[in-house]
Amino acid sequence: MVASTHWLASAAGMSVLERGGNAFDAACATGFVLQVVEPHLNGPGGEVPAVFWSAEREEPFVLCGQGVAPAAATIERFRDLDHELVPGTGVLAACVPGAFGGWLLLLREFGTWRLQEVLEYAIGYAEHGYPLVERISTTIDLNRELLATWPGSAELYLPPPTPGALFRNPALAATYRRIVDESKGGSREVEIERARHAFYEGFVAEEIARFSAAEKGLLAGDDLASWEATLESPVMLEYGGLTVCKTGAWGTGPVALQQLALLEGFDLPDMSEAELVHVVTECAKLAFADRDALYGDADVPLHTLLSREYSDERRQLVGEDAAAEAEPGLGRFPRILEAAATPGSGEPTRGDTVHLDVADCLGNMISATPSGGWLQSSPVIPALGWPLGTRAQMFWLEEGLASSLVPGSRPRTTLSPGLALRDGEPYLAWGTPGGDQQEQWALHVFLRHVDLGLDLQAAIDAPEFHTDHLISSFYPRGIAPRSLSLESRFGARTVGELQRRGHDVELEPAWSLGRVTAVARAPDGLLKAAANPRGMQGYAVGR
Repeated sequence: MVASTHWLASAAGMSVLERGGNAFDAACATGFVLQVVEPHLNGPGGEVPAVFWSAEREEPFVLCGQGVAPAAATIERFRDLDHELVPGTGVLAACVPGAFGGWLLLLREFGTWRLQEVLEYAIGYAEHGYPLVERISTTIDLNRELLATWPGSAELYLPPPTPGALFRNPALAATYRRIVDESKGGSREVEIERARHAFYEGFVAEEIARFSAAEKGLLAGDDLASWEATLESPVMLEYGGLTVCKTGAWGTGPVALQQLALLEGFDLPDMSEAELVHVVTECAKLAFADRDALYGDADVPLHTLLSREYSDERRQLVGEDAAAEAEPGLGRFPRILEAAATPGSGEPTRGDTVHLDVADCLGNMISATPSGGWLQSSPVIPALGWPLGTRAQMFWLEEGLASSLVPGSRPRTTLSPGLALRDGEPYLAWGTPGGDQQEQWALHVFLRHVDLGLDLQAAIDAPEFHTDHLISSFYPRGIAPRSLSLESRFGARTVGELQRRGHDVELEPAWSLGRVTAVARAPDGLLKAAANPRGMQGYAVGR
């Protein structure tokens, strides 16, 4: 089974499985295609976290393909440049591109195919073209004035291409083709290591360093050469007979576990729709408050945050009415500044990210959420065909926080793939794009499936909701107390009851929130998958 946020990527992954590749080969091929066909949502300049189960090693892992802040990126340097926040656009916000190294590590350690075989799908679409989804054209049109100031971006993307037209990126195709050519020869593992060298120490790194220096950025060749993707153990929590596995607190994964620990004290199946939305939203507020105060690439007290005692104490704060304040249980919030939004910054689509889930016949399962390197947020490097990322905007230019800017550290991202085990075996892989909504939309699908008994597709199709009662992870970093966005498919009685409880309800279009995909393995071995119908773009396929 393959489920992803774009049908061409899902088809590529399924092709790999049909030709004898395993789930990790398929995930790599799917991920590289997503870089090509959803350039407004991710790219080679971005990053990839994944959580997965290896049937051969019989254990779960977390893949950290999250690049770090440059050595020159200090709080003092940004203050000298008159910045109180890391900008949301441009090369100053670049971290080391981690996606390529992350996919290579997964392929080398757990895959079976050679890099050339895995990359052929992405190279083909970049070279020969793919049909543009409407959202790409819309994103380009919305940011056309900004893109016009970046020569490489203007040449590639302006004038805005017509939705549905074939679109080519020959420079990106040439970049990946050259990496393949330079890495050929020897064992599969030797080729992958040569490819990693070409990207992080060879011609790609040289071009990135040259471009960054010319644009007065901070990313240098030594930053790329000294970074490597890593494998880690997941953070885990028992819930509803499942073991839920997430990334560490350098991502937002533990927020899901904190919400589940809080929700264990409620009888969700017996609640009305309004009560369910209220309770889930109030628990989200508490968990995200802890994230905003405590998470980062640091020593985060997850043992305490996930403990029964702490969860019991925090659960008492869930009342009948919508909470007006955001209050962490430990630590302190950063100083929230008033700053104006700028074109291309933040996540204007509420989903500048992609997602994929794969399960194979061997028992392997993976969930990955690639992101960053968005076409609208940083200038295209003409020689390479893609822009750098802007993930450093998630650091704070304030000392003493787990998410304070520190050279060589990982930004605390919103990215949160998910894996759940049943009786020590892989059961469910799922996730979604969506910035700070990821661990709301994806969690709601999980709850509907596990607690309310809906099948995966019905859980994804159900009306969605989220709150922005949290500190935005994106420039200009705001917060919206009591906010609650609901798809308009919720009934009038539910909307009225939530308003009565004090939620500041905003109705969104009927099918507009969330892009969740999922794959699952039933106890009898039957594989299942589901994809998001919103936008008519996600696709699940299997046989």
